[in-house]
Amino acid sequence: MINANQTGPRPAAPPPIRLAVIDGRSEPAMRRRLERELRTATVAGAFVLHYQPRLCLASGAVEVNEALIRWPDRKRGLIPPNAFIPIAERSDLINLIGAWVLLEACSEAVSWSRARLSVNVSARQLQSGVLPIQLAMALEQSGLPPDRLELELTESMLVDGSTDTLLTLSAIRDLGVGLALDDFGTGFASLSMLKRLPLTVMKLDRSLVRDLPTNREDAAIVRAVIETGHAMRLTVVAEGIETEDQRAFLSGIGCDEGQGYLFSHPLPADQLRSKLGLTRS
Repeated sequence: MINANQTGPRPAAPPPIRLAVIDGRSEPAMRRRLERELRTATVAGAFVLHYQPRLCLASGAVEVNEALIRWPDRKRGLIPPNAFIPIAERSDLINLIGAWVLLEACSEAVSWSRARLSVNVSARQLQSGVLPIQLAMALEQSGLPPDRLELELTESMLVDGSTDTLLTLSAIRDLGVGLALDDFGTGFASLSMLKRLPLTVMKLDRSLVRDLPTNREDAAIVRAVIETGHAMRLTVVAEGIETEDQRAFLSGIGCDEGQGYLFSHPLPADQLRSKLGLTRS
């Protein structure tokens, strides 16, 4: 069982993959090649999901596991989403990939004896109108109760605050599915916009957490954001926690949950179940 209060060396971060230098090709040429390979991988269902726990900072209990897509490649290893999701979002592939992630993650989570599931969704899924259909299919086919699922949305997805977006999000909340605002603090969202959205969770961007607790300005901002989130009846989550000092400070000022390498790297499903003692039927 992961405990938020445990100490010891944190696991080493995996090395980043630089898109521009893979195979020594130029970045535009590599992007075109990756899009062709990505289309083939999408048709073949050649992706895998890893899961990163999110813990209650007060008790150390795992509350949620976030599903994160990876693209296994024989030469390049596990390609992280920041290297291929932007390419998918510029094509028609993102809706297909998004539907696969929802169904695969829900099918895994339904067998957990505890802990909820969080899944990132794309702006294209929301704006094209396919998200409610994909969500309904994933829940029906997997059998996962809606209240055990949370969808993560980025600030940039919600800037327009259009009526269609609000209606879609409200319909999703009416199902019992949670809605998390990811990467809060990157400069897009306004408080007036947040008031209109049927959110349940606010996730503080790691840029606000990185220099805690020594940076007084960041500490003041984080305190204010946590108070604001609680006033709006939101669960507040800090991303990118890497040190015990960060954990202790955030817990001390009332942050509800935390996620980061201090607790766990993203893990394949079988390793997650083993580490957390989750049962699989």
